[in-house]
Amino acid sequence: MSFFDEDDEPRKGSLRRRRAPEGEVAADSQTLLVRRAIAGVVLLVLLLLLVFVFNSCRNSQRENALKDYNSEVSAIASESSTQVGTEFFRLLGDGGSESPQDLQTAVSSFRVQADQQLTQAEGLDVPDEMRGAHQSLLVALEWRRDGLDYIAQRIGAALGDSGDAADEAIQQIAGQMQVFLSSDVAYETRVMPFIQAALDEDEIGGQQIARSQFLPTLEWLQPATVAAQLGQQLSAGAGRNADEPTGPGLHGTNIDSVTYGDATLEPDAPNQLTFAPDSTFSVAFTNGGENDEFDVRVTVRIEGGSGEPVVLNDRIDQIAPQASATAELALEEPPPLGAAITIAVRVAPVPGEEKTDNNEAEYQAIFQEG
Repeated sequence: MSFFDEDDEPRKGSLRRRRAPEGEVAADSQTLLVRRAIAGVVLLVLLLLLVFVFNSCRNSQRENALKDYNSEVSAIASESSTQVGTEFFRLLGDGGSESPQDLQTAVSSFRVQADQQLTQAEGLDVPDEMRGAHQSLLVALEWRRDGLDYIAQRIGAALGDSGDAADEAIQQIAGQMQVFLSSDVAYETRVMPFIQAALDEDEIGGQQIARSQFLPTLEWLQPATVAAQLGQQLSAGAGRNADEPTGPGLHGTNIDSVTYGDATLEPDAPNQLTFAPDSTFSVAFTNGGENDEFDVRVTVRIEGGSGEPVVLNDRIDQIAPQASATAELALEEPPPLGAAITIAVRVAPVPGEEKTDNNEAEYQAIFQEG
C-alpha cells in the first residue's frame, strides 16, 4: 500500500457524533425550566407593577380632579359673595344718593356678574363624587342671579315718590332677601358638606372649602331696614302683619270723648242735636298701650226711627303710645229727625288688646233739623 493510499482512507471514528452524557442533558432541561420560571416571575412582577402604576395614576387623577373641583368652586363662591353680594349691599346702602335709573343700572350689572358665575359653574368638570354638591351649587347661584334681577326691576319704584307704590316695592325687595338667605343656607348645608364628604372619602386633607355668605345680616329681611338703607320711609303701618301685635307689652285704646258739631255727647242724658250738612262727629281716643298702633278704625252707628241705620267710618293711620287722636266722621245725609235714636261709637280693638270695654260708648239723642 502506498503512502497516498493510506492517507485517503476515511476515518470512521472522526465522523461519528459524540453522544452527550445523560447527566448533562438533564442539567440543560433543568436550566431551561429555571429560566422559564424566572421569566414568568419577572413578567408577573412587571404586570403587577403596571397595575400598581395604573391604579396610582388613576387615584392621583381622581384626587387631583376632586382638588381642582373644590378649588374652582371655592373661587366662584368667593367671587359671588365678595364681588357681587358685598358690593350689591354696599350699593343699596348708598341708594339714597343715586338716581332710580342709575341704581337700577348698577343692580342689573350685578345680575350680569351673577349670571356669568352661574355659567362658569355650569361648565365645570364635575367628578361623580361631587354631583350632589354641584346641583346645590347651581341652585344657590341661580337664586342669587334671579334675586338680583327681581330687585333691579323694582328698585326704581322703591326710590319713587312715597306712597303705596313705593311701599309695595320696598316690601317686595325685602321679601326677595329671603331668596338670598336660602342661597346661603343651600351653600352652607349642602355644597360645603358634600364637598367635604367627597374629600374625606378619598382621605384628601389640607383642603380649604370657601364659605359664601351673600346676605350680610337678617335685618335686611325687614322692610323698614330696606327703606332706611334706600333713604326712604314706609307709610304708617306698611310692611307689618296686620293681625299681629306691633310689639311686646300692653296694647289698647279708650274713648275720651265724642262730639257732634259744638255739642259734646253725654252718655247718661238725652242729647239734643241739630243736623247740619257740614257737621261731623269727632271721636277722641287715647292709645293707652306701650307700642305704636296702626290702621285704627273708628265707627259711628246711628239707629232708630224709620229707615236703615246710618254707619260712618274713619281710620287713624298711626297713633303713638300714650298719645291721643281724633277721628272725624262727616254726617252728610240727614239722620232720623225728631225721633229717639241711639248713637253707638266704637274704636276697633288693636291686635294684642285684651280690655275692650272702654272702646265703645252709646248715647241717646234726638236730631232736629237745622
